[in-house]
Amino acid sequence: MNAPTTSMPQLRRILRRGEHRIDTEIDTGDGWRVSDEDGTGFDLPPVFSSEFEIARYDALGLADGATVLPVCPASFRDFMLFEQHAVDAARGLTKRFMPAGYRVAQVYEALTRRTFPPFRPHALWYSQPIYYMSNALTIVPSGVPVTPPVYSRALDFELELGVVLGAPLRDATVEQAAAAIAAVVVVNDFSARDVQLPEMRSGFGPQRSKHFLSSMSATAVAGSAVADRLDRLTASVTINGNTVSRTGTQGMRYSMAEAIAHVSRGEQLYPGELLSSGTLPGGSGMELGHWLAPGDDLRLEVDGIGVIEHRILPAETA
Repeated sequence: MNAPTTSMPQLRRILRRGEHRIDTEIDTGDGWRVSDEDGTGFDLPPVFSSEFEIARYDALGLADGATVLPVCPASFRDFMLFEQHAVDAARGLTKRFMPAGYRVAQVYEALTRRTFPPFRPHALWYSQPIYYMSNALTIVPSGVPVTPPVYSRALDFELELGVVLGAPLRDATVEQAAAAIAAVVVVNDFSARDVQLPEMRSGFGPQRSKHFLSSMSATAVAGSAVADRLDRLTASVTINGNTVSRTGTQGMRYSMAEAIAHVSRGEQLYPGELLSSGTLPGGSGMELGHWLAPGDDLRLEVDGIGVIEHRILPAETA
C-alpha cells in the first residue's frame, strides 16, 4: 500500500519482529528514513510499551516488516460533525431495515420537499458537538483482512478524519485545541448496522455494533502541516477498483478544534488520545446502498493524509 504523494511531513511505523521493536519512519519529501521524530513537526510520545503493541500485532498475524498503526491511541472519541451524513445514513438505515417507514418518509419528502424530521439529528446536535466513546484497543492497521463479527450480517464502513493530541488539555480554547493536534490520520469506523439499530433504541448508544473493530491509515501527517485546511480536504471511497464516492471534509457543523475544546471542558485530555470527525458525507455504504460482501476490496482515502485498505473475508459462523 502506497501513501499518497505529498510534501507534508508523514510518519509511519514498521514492525521489526526479529529485533522486537517498532521503527518510526519520517518522510519530509525526500523518502522514508528512520527517525526519532525530532524536528519533524510530530510530537507524539508513546502511550503503550513496545511489548504491548507487538503483542497486539502478533495476535493479528502481522509479519516482520509490516506497516503498523502510525499511532497506537490511548482512547477513541468519535464525533458526528456532518449533518448531510446523518440525514443520508438515516435514510439508508430505514430503507434496509424499516422499508414501510422508508416509504412513508419518501412520500413526506416528495410532498413537502423537506427532510423527513426523524432523519435529522437530535436537537442537542445543533447546540454542541456530540460523540461516543469507542474501543481504541480494537483499532487495526490498514491492510489487515477483515471478518464480520459472528452476530452481524450487515457490515459497513465509515470514512472519517482523525486527529491525535500531542499535548494535555483541560478547559481549552479553540486556539489551544488546534495547537494540540499533533497528527492527522484517516479512520474507518466499521459498523454492524443490523445490531446498531436496537442498540441506539436502548438509549445507551452503540456498543457491539461499533466496538468490535475500527482501522487507521498506514500514515499520519503532522498536524501543524495541515491544521489550516482540515475542513477543505478531499476524499474518496473505492470498492473493487471502482470509485463509488468522492467526498471531503467540507460542511462540518463544528471544526475539529471546536469539538476538541468542547470535550476538554471540565475533563482532562492527554497526549495520544484520538478524536475523529465522524463519517464524511457519502463515506459509508449505508448512504451509498453498497453493503460490504465477502471478497470486496475496500479502499478509503483522504487526499494528502493517507489510505486505508482491507479485503473483506467471509463472515464467521456461530
